[in-house]
Amino acid sequence: MSAPVIAIDAMGGDFGPRSIVQASIACLLATPSLHLTLVGHAPLLEELIARHSGVDRSRLLVVHASEVITMDERPSLALRGKPDSSMRVALRLLAEGTVQAVVSAGNTGALMALSRFVLKTLPGIDRPAMVAAIPTQQGYCQLLDLGANVDCSAENLYQFAVMGSVAAEALGVARPRVALLNVGTEDIKGNQQVKLAASLLQAAPGLNYIGFVEGDGLYRGEADVVVCDGFVGNILLKSSEGLATMISERIETLFRQNVLSRAVGALAMPLLNRLKADLAPARHNGASFLGLQGIVVKSHGSAGVQGFQSAIQRALIEIQENLPERLHGRLEELL
Repeated sequence: MSAPVIAIDAMGGDFGPRSIVQASIACLLATPSLHLTLVGHAPLLEELIARHSGVDRSRLLVVHASEVITMDERPSLALRGKPDSSMRVALRLLAEGTVQAVVSAGNTGALMALSRFVLKTLPGIDRPAMVAAIPTQQGYCQLLDLGANVDCSAENLYQFAVMGSVAAEALGVARPRVALLNVGTEDIKGNQQVKLAASLLQAAPGLNYIGFVEGDGLYRGEADVVVCDGFVGNILLKSSEGLATMISERIETLFRQNVLSRAVGALAMPLLNRLKADLAPARHNGASFLGLQGIVVKSHGSAGVQGFQSAIQRALIEIQENLPERLHGRLEELL
């Protein structure tokens, strides 16, 4: 296999190029075969790179882009009005075959709109879906859609389930258990779209569909792939991140209350730090846009260096597993 090459939209996210350059260099040091192309304002990027010693510039290329898509910009304006944005140039490199994946922490709506326009969707896919790993008691669950599609038909949910199953297989899960997120596990529960999607999934050959799962069942690890519309999925994801942060802060506050609690906290701190690291949103950062003719990974806009590294690592795994081709082959069987 040739050396993996990933294009980085270096101008997106809340922390901007400084954090992204640092994360990119850290990934290059950790993965000797990796090549990265940073896309953005070239003079600024070169200045930031120069602050780091020991960078192998044969594996780090800078491509200039004169425009930047802001985090609050409308996707339609980004699509029509900024042909030389860092996001669009990075996607163009992917469409041309110069790179094998794109990672961006920029405007989610703009990234989805530009990805669909520049790369197109795989045959049989109406809408791409965002998928990410959610920690559970059993390990991890692939949850989709996370916000790319607020309103979904039963056919959309069916396509998401197929793509999620293939993505889970690529990440090492044998015969992934696929479930629809619902307000109950009984067949009579749920809205019309969920019930129709269940009928489609029950008839899908070779798909390990196990039925409905509730929110608590997701965290117990009852399924490897959980499917819902983007409205529900985005709320669930943000609630999960907020809950993990709140619990961590509450525990730290309790252990600082008095001398006795501080002593107990000192004994428990190694285990608590391990738990905090396991549940940290940064460790699981990186949502894939499944269903495109190319690999696009969306990093959380507020992700720091560690979080952006996780997003790059997700893109690297998908390159190694040749995920779009695997999806295309499986979709031909089921759609």
